[in-house]
Amino acid sequence: MKLINKILILFSVFDITFSHAISESDKVKMVQGSALDFIWLGAEHMITGYDHILFLIGVLFFLTKLSDIVKFVTGFTLGNSITLIFATLFKITANYYIIDAVIALSVIYKGFENLGGFRKISFRPPNLVLMVFIFGLIHGFGLSTRLQQLPLDENKLIFSILSFNLGVEIGQIIALLIIYSLILLSRFKFINSISKIINFGILIAGIYLFIFQINNYLSHEHHEEPINQSATKDILSNGNDLEHTKMHNEGKNHSHQENEKHHHGKNLHHDHE
Repeated sequence: MKLINKILILFSVFDITFSHAISESDKVKMVQGSALDFIWLGAEHMITGYDHILFLIGVLFFLTKLSDIVKFVTGFTLGNSITLIFATLFKITANYYIIDAVIALSVIYKGFENLGGFRKISFRPPNLVLMVFIFGLIHGFGLSTRLQQLPLDENKLIFSILSFNLGVEIGQIIALLIIYSLILLSRFKFINSISKIINFGILIAGIYLFIFQINNYLSHEHHEEPINQSATKDILSNGNDLEHTKMHNEGKNHSHQENEKHHHGKNLHHDHE
């Protein structure tokens, strides 16, 4: 029991390190966020999403044909795009610790499958493309719960969602290129010797992340929820007020500069006379 408590304390210590939630600074920044801001945020979230990266490593690990890579990546992309767009658009959400725990289960599933675990227990797993698509739906829902933490402007909702989704796919492409390049480099010489080590590492990481997210869910008495509509209006209003104040100050500075120029011009004219 003491060992379990120590482990749970360790998870709490690393809560910030292993969390990739939307930060408060991102929330403020996105009040007046442009398309480029949402694209950047989506790409950043995908690249730094350790659970998404681990799953993609597991999916790509034994693939050698380009057609297979395209097939699996397309299935995953379709899945995460569907839930990311529609869950955010229709404000369908859930506790993100639980969603991230389910995403961790997808990592465990892929690591276990790559190690031949299903063959060892004489179980025939479902079609892998179908499973990748289903897990893509879950990963997309996880991304949606994060996006819904932002103060999204209702007037630009679809625009913001599509921009964020585009960023996610750009980040995914970057991650895939890096991951597959590393896999190809290692495949030439010692892939067979490290295959079990890497996939065992994926399995252990998935188990760790699952326990970590469940611990987060149980240890947080007041779970953080997506920003409600009234709070969103307040933040947007404050953002607009700040923008108006900034424009007003810039206008005053401009008028002051014009007055100084006019006054300076009059003085020069007076001196000339």
